Amino acid sequence: MARNSVQIGGQSVAPGTRASVALPVSAMPDHTPVDLRVEVIHGKRPGPTAFVSAAVHGDEVVGVEIVRRLLRSPQLDSLRGTLLVVPIVNAFGFLARSRYLPDRRDLNRCFPGTGSGSLGGRLAHIYLNEVVLRCDFGIDLHSAAVHRTNLPQIRVTPGDATTAAMARDFGAPVILTSPLRDGSLRGEAAARGTPVLLYEAGEGLRFDEFAVRAGVAGILRVLRGQNMVAAKGIAKARAPSLICRSSSWLRAPSGGLLRTFRAEGDLVAEGDVLAAVSDPAGAQETELCAPGPGILIGRAVLPVVNEGDAVFHLATLSPQADADTVDALTAQLEADPMFDEDEII
Repeated sequence: MARNSVQIGGQSVAPGTRASVALPVSAMPDHTPVDLRVEVIHGKRPGPTAFVSAAVHGDEVVGVEIVRRLLRSPQLDSLRGTLLVVPIVNAFGFLARSRYLPDRRDLNRCFPGTGSGSLGGRLAHIYLNEVVLRCDFGIDLHSAAVHRTNLPQIRVTPGDATTAAMARDFGAPVILTSPLRDGSLRGEAAARGTPVLLYEAGEGLRFDEFAVRAGVAGILRVLRGQNMVAAKGIAKARAPSLICRSSSWLRAPSGGLLRTFRAEGDLVAEGDVLAAVSDPAGAQETELCAPGPGILIGRAVLPVVNEGDAVFHLATLSPQADADTVDALTAQLEADPMFDEDEII
């Protein structure tokens, strides 16, 4: 039986072809149109329908670069099923180099949205109904906010076996159990029966090569695990991800100049000195110590802090954690020939 074309945004995409579809969203105040651009890859052979999205927060450019490289991956030439890729969900924030929408709303708190609500609600409504709910699963790409950076990590819903299995396929250094939030894309999609992996890596408005490589490799592994692409050219993760059940932010004990002694990916023990905060004259200095063992999955990169600012994101490890996991995965990504610079630039 012949495979049907996929219909989206008034366009018909035939099996074995690609198309770029523009879903109208709104217009800028000068009436420049704003679209939600969807790259549609419709395989010749049947299979699941999946989405990959980036820049729900407009300053999260790491995800945009991951998507750019993913779309050039030769593995997608023989895709089974359909892949909907959205390089930039929040075009308003992306153009303004801002996390937020023009009205300062966070798009990732606007779902499910409505067709007659705020700008964020309208954009959320279009994206959810035209892209997300068409799919069997999805991968949503994020990074830390400006002046913070994250170790590559996958966030999964507690008790969700589907996302847990896909997270293991992804092979990020850390899998963190993270509750669903009201108004988030992941929360609304889960409520409608579409499991979504959330990938966190890198820093807002900055490229991070390790974060990008981990993202591209992880997405391809998930697609392979769902039998959407062939295994050729996609290496399995060299070590299993570290499983973390909880996490907390360690905050600056005082205001001043921050000097960090540890980095994201470091395993720490109770009492380890992670950073020190000094006044500009150097008369007073306060150390920030680890309250318990764990792995640092995020940190501040700005050396000026106020008292109470988030400095390190510490995740609790499972008792079976392997201290060599992050090093092994880093070495694999650095050595992977799939990421030769001649192929990705």
